[in-house]
Amino acid sequence: MPSARDQSRRGAPKATPPTLPAPPKSRRAAGLTPGEVRRESKRARAARAAEVVTQLEAEYPDHRIALDFQTPLQLLVATILAAQCTDVRVNLVTPELFARLPGARDLAAAPLPLLEELVHSTGFFHNKARALKALGQALVADHGGEVPATMEELTRLPGVGRKTANVVLGNAFGTPEGVVVDTHVIRLANRLYFSRESDPEAIERDLMEILPRERWIDAANLLTHHGRAVCKARRPECERCVVNPLCPSAEA
Repeated sequence: MPSARDQSRRGAPKATPPTLPAPPKSRRAAGLTPGEVRRESKRARAARAAEVVTQLEAEYPDHRIALDFQTPLQLLVATILAAQCTDVRVNLVTPELFARLPGARDLAAAPLPLLEELVHSTGFFHNKARALKALGQALVADHGGEVPATMEELTRLPGVGRKTANVVLGNAFGTPEGVVVDTHVIRLANRLYFSRESDPEAIERDLMEILPRERWIDAANLLTHHGRAVCKARRPECERCVVNPLCPSAEA
């Protein structure tokens, strides 16, 4: 029979190694967290927004709007066609369209089948053809065939909302009446915590509060360029983003 000493040796539980604390999660040496920007003052947010615009301007020195145009009417038409369509596709369609129907009177007088044929590849061609014809008619009837240069007059035109009006005013007339908020600007404004809104007009108001008026046009174009090139919807390429340290949504 084993002695009590032997039993003690056999039955003694093995010592459990001490639990070590989990290593801290890695974090970027430079950067912001969502919690930090939620406590950010309006002044600090404006300063961060200014720095983002400066960095993007260095990254995209040629940050003109991607739609090709030579006149306000051409930009207005191209912007209408760009709904649910890529700018690249629109730029393939508009040369023939503008060559065959160069003015508002030409759009107003064009048969719908011809307009539908010319804009067919941009999608929703029935609606877009009708919109362009109605636009031409309104320009001829109310503005002598010319594109008006005010937000109020532009948004009275058929098929022209605030975003389209901002595109034309900013890029054709050089007038910063607001900030163009497209799908890329919505995404980047939220990722950068410049706005926590989802409605485009609410996002526009937030951006207008933190950006100086003279930067509204450039800021929108720069955010759009960056959204297409780097800060993509599904897989943002944070590792090569020039504003990574200024972005609370960036991944290390």
